[in-house]
Amino acid sequence: MAGKAEEAGDKGFKVVDRRRVGVDEPAAEAPAPSEPAAAQVPSQPAGEPASIHEQVLGAIDFQTFIVSLATSALIHLGEAPNPETGQTEASLPHAKQTIDLLALLQQKTSGNLSPDEAKLLQDLLRDLRLRFVQVTSLQGKKV
Repeated sequence: MAGKAEEAGDKGFKVVDRRRVGVDEPAAEAPAPSEPAAAQVPSQPAGEPASIHEQVLGAIDFQTFIVSLATSALIHLGEAPNPETGQTEASLPHAKQTIDLLALLQQKTSGNLSPDEAKLLQDLLRDLRLRFVQVTSLQGKKV
């Protein structure tokens, strides 16, 4: 018992996404159901952001990741304001944990980083450790 769609030779339907991300961008079309999963991933020209998030925040790479962790450590050391509250607050256990996480990344990625990445990580760790010692000695606390 064949359905009417099979008798008429229909192979399915086509979905067109008409939502607009940017004014100059054409509406995206959904791939046909028979296309392989690899064909569903849009290809991006080299150097162009893949999403609106990358256009706003920048591309995510190892250097961005470790700078983000270092910034978090500075916030926990009380050397930078918390972006949510605008207040400067110190949390030495959190700062130590973030510095230790960066040290773990340095250890686990040893030999797998570019010279620039390795130097950045080394410099960040040296600076954060020095700041941590300065803050803890000023406060007379042991963490």
